[in-house]
Amino acid sequence: MEYILFAIIAYILGSIPVALIVGKVGYQLDIREHGSGNLGATNTFRVLGMKAGIIVTLGDILKGTAAVLLPLLGDAELNRLVIGMFAVIGHTYPLFARFKGGKAVATSGGIILGINPLLFVIVVASFLLTLYISKYVSLASMVTGVVAVAASLLFRDTGLLIVTSILAIFVCYRHRENIKRIKNKTEPKIKWM
Repeated sequence: MEYILFAIIAYILGSIPVALIVGKVGYQLDIREHGSGNLGATNTFRVLGMKAGIIVTLGDILKGTAAVLLPLLGDAELNRLVIGMFAVIGHTYPLFARFKGGKAVATSGGIILGINPLLFVIVVASFLLTLYISKYVSLASMVTGVVAVAASLLFRDTGLLIVTSILAIFVCYRHRENIKRIKNKTEPKIKWM
């Protein structure tokens, strides 16, 4: 029964549309009507700027972290990684935003942060390095997913390896249109100041 309860709470946490809230409260703007229309940090950075983008990134990360910490309130034997996956589902298909959400990158990172902070540092470093070299947020997100899987092997944690593999596949799937645009050289690049 606890599994079901925590899974529902994790899904609801994941469903909180941080980008939508930040846009409407701070800028009187519906982020879904601008840029890519995506309810994620990348679109927020592009449309609303650095401050809003950072707030949304941190909010989306914390949704994943909070979800994997939930089971600690009850039966610690519950698989926290599985509960965390429900936050990713909520972020991607949010109850509070017509089931159209973000691409699950930051919330997936939040799961990793709550389970293995060292792996989180590795994936953040991978993301920033790939972003610096390529200037593609989408490519950095997908490369980071692969790095998370490879790095999980070092920790010899089967559950972590399985979940990072599922998350990496899901993140790549969510970026399938970006992959086409990268191939066609029409994917937007970020501009370094």
